[in-house]
Amino acid sequence: MRAVIQRVKKASVKVEENIIGQIGYGLLILLGVEAEDTQEDFEYIYKKTTNLRIFDDDNGVMNLSIKDIQGEILVVSQFTLYGDARKGNRPSYIRAAKFDSGVKFYEEFIKRAQSESLKVATGEYGADMDVELINHGPVTILLDSRKEF
Repeated sequence: MRAVIQRVKKASVKVEENIIGQIGYGLLILLGVEAEDTQEDFEYIYKKTTNLRIFDDDNGVMNLSIKDIQGEILVVSQFTLYGDARKGNRPSYIRAAKFDSGVKFYEEFIKRAQSESLKVATGEYGADMDVELINHGPVTILLDSRKEF
């Protein structure tokens, strides 16, 4: 499982010109699920994401998590995180999860965050979406459950 985590001042996602999810200060999470992902991969990405200390404390040091600041999360599915462009110019997405297994982990991520009282907005799994954001910092973190990077 992979995630691109961006600290944002605000972010939104549209489907067919309609805003379906938007947040203020918090995290935009682009979440990619691999065909071989397990519950262990999910747990790693979920815990790392929600405990990542990338928000400033009173001393201006990135020492606080999304939970600490009670910020907002926008979760957007992103199968292209498993695009392999090493050969040729057209990426292969063979490693990306099929719809049924991918949506399962995507929905689990959302439900877990909501159960921990985080304010969560979402994209639409599998849809063609437009994402807008103001990256604060900028701060962008790449996570991979298999630690490939």
